[in-house]
Amino acid sequence: MEYEEDDFLMISGIQHFKFCRRQWALIHIEQQWAENVYTVVGELMHKKAHDPYLTEKRRDTIIARSLPVSSKSLGISGECDVVEFHKCEDGIKLHGHRGLYSIYPIEYKKGKPKVTDEDKLQLAAQALCLEEMFSAKVPEGAIFYGETRRREVVEITEKLREEVAQMFREMHKYYGRRYTPKVKYSKSCNACSLKEICLPKLGKSVSVKTYITQMLQEEE
Repeated sequence: MEYEEDDFLMISGIQHFKFCRRQWALIHIEQQWAENVYTVVGELMHKKAHDPYLTEKRRDTIIARSLPVSSKSLGISGECDVVEFHKCEDGIKLHGHRGLYSIYPIEYKKGKPKVTDEDKLQLAAQALCLEEMFSAKVPEGAIFYGETRRREVVEITEKLREEVAQMFREMHKYYGRRYTPKVKYSKSCNACSLKEICLPKLGKSVSVKTYITQMLQEEE
């Protein structure tokens, strides 16, 4: 099955979906968004990585920034922060360049490596797009973290590939139905930029009086 471009979902949405399906639906289906310190810092990190007018060459490496990518089989599109094309003996041809090149995507993130896999899943989704676009294999990539100032190498395993495909299939089902999942409150809700829009504690079937009391206690 191939999706039409009008039905493409954002690659970056896999971050929201992994964190919270309701958050993803509020942003990508209901078009609601709110900034907090975490989203602002993340945006500044990407601005440093992105320069759509810049493609540079360093010896045997070509560096492309803000590279648009998509996949008809997954029904997704977006941009890679950085893609490095390394000269090699067994790779792909690039228009205007001699020799063959391997493909190496790099995603920029604030903070440090996470225990959960959302960053790896986003990178894997980009790798799958690149594989489809260039008819090539992308066995690994890297995530650069602003806090540690170093790259973390990520192998694009079959497990990651399968999870990416499954999550986007689920996203397309939600999007097609315009369905927003019910709230499931957890401690992670406190760091969510949509906390005041989602009102997660209301989903715990408490009275209005109890909810207002809880909110006043948090503000003290």
